[in-house]
Amino acid sequence: MTDTAVSLTTKKDWTSDQEVRWCPGCGDYGILTAVQQLMPDLGIAPEKTVFISGIGCSSRFPYYMNTYGMHSIHGRAPAIATGLAVARPDLDVWVITGDGDGLSIGGNHLIHALRRNVNLKILLFNNRIYGLTKGQYSPTSEVGKVTKSTPFGSIDPPFNPLSVALGAEASFVARTHDLDRKHMMETFRAAHDHQGSSFVEIYQNCNVFNDGQFNDITKRSVRDEMMIDLVHGEPILFGADGQRGVMMGEDGYLRLVEVADVGIERILVHDAHNPFPSLAFALARLNTDDHSPTPFGIFRDIDRQEYTTAVSSQLAAASEAKGPGDLEALLRSNGTWTVD
Repeated sequence: MTDTAVSLTTKKDWTSDQEVRWCPGCGDYGILTAVQQLMPDLGIAPEKTVFISGIGCSSRFPYYMNTYGMHSIHGRAPAIATGLAVARPDLDVWVITGDGDGLSIGGNHLIHALRRNVNLKILLFNNRIYGLTKGQYSPTSEVGKVTKSTPFGSIDPPFNPLSVALGAEASFVARTHDLDRKHMMETFRAAHDHQGSSFVEIYQNCNVFNDGQFNDITKRSVRDEMMIDLVHGEPILFGADGQRGVMMGEDGYLRLVEVADVGIERILVHDAHNPFPSLAFALARLNTDDHSPTPFGIFRDIDRQEYTTAVSSQLAAASEAKGPGDLEALLRSNGTWTVD
């Protein structure tokens, strides 16, 4: 929530005095820098900002932000952040999680925070591996992935994080990656400005246990052909000259086509504000593997009642109807007994 009376800040004001302890070359550094550079532009104060994380490499994030924060319990960051957001709606609350922390033990908490539309900014670092515990497969690892915990290859179909978020009716869903600071900052800014739950998946490289997982998509040399930038209200085009695009066939399925073959009028125009999540869900599943064109940007951005506002309205209505509560009377109401 923006406070117009906030003093101007710089990146230094948002940077803690803690030594950053990620492996050299980790994609987390790029994400941290993007957030620290963005925060002064948001018109918020460090003392009104909270970063809450669970467990994992990404969850060291709160140590490096000069804000309030909590390095909490494995997978429980959305639950803790929900309590804080409801109790203190004046704060900007961010959740930092990873594909293991957020989609394995924390999957239940994540989907309910999104379903409720709590006013949280949730950044999910997806490197498709457990980095902190030294290289086990995660809920987003591809089938056949050989790791320390799957020596014969994973047989588990992976989660698509955006599909999970959209299935939970998240009101803001986006994807970015750790090699493009400008794109990250634009995406994080949009997530911050959204009222309700914002979910951002970040393709993040683990150069020790899963190096190069996204190279065929995010490396600068291939981005034009492999990254599909989603811009609301514009045709979904990609390629060095915008020569390729996304078209919806008569059967309702999305297809990658040559614009010259079908005509620009057949190219799908992106609608991030569509109240129905079906199109966003189809775009989230457009890429068939890590070697095919993949959409990035804002998939969905809709208005929906925010949870804290609904709770506050309900409490106000109950108080007006029945007057102030009586805690003593509640404690001694029906269902109490004395044990000798």
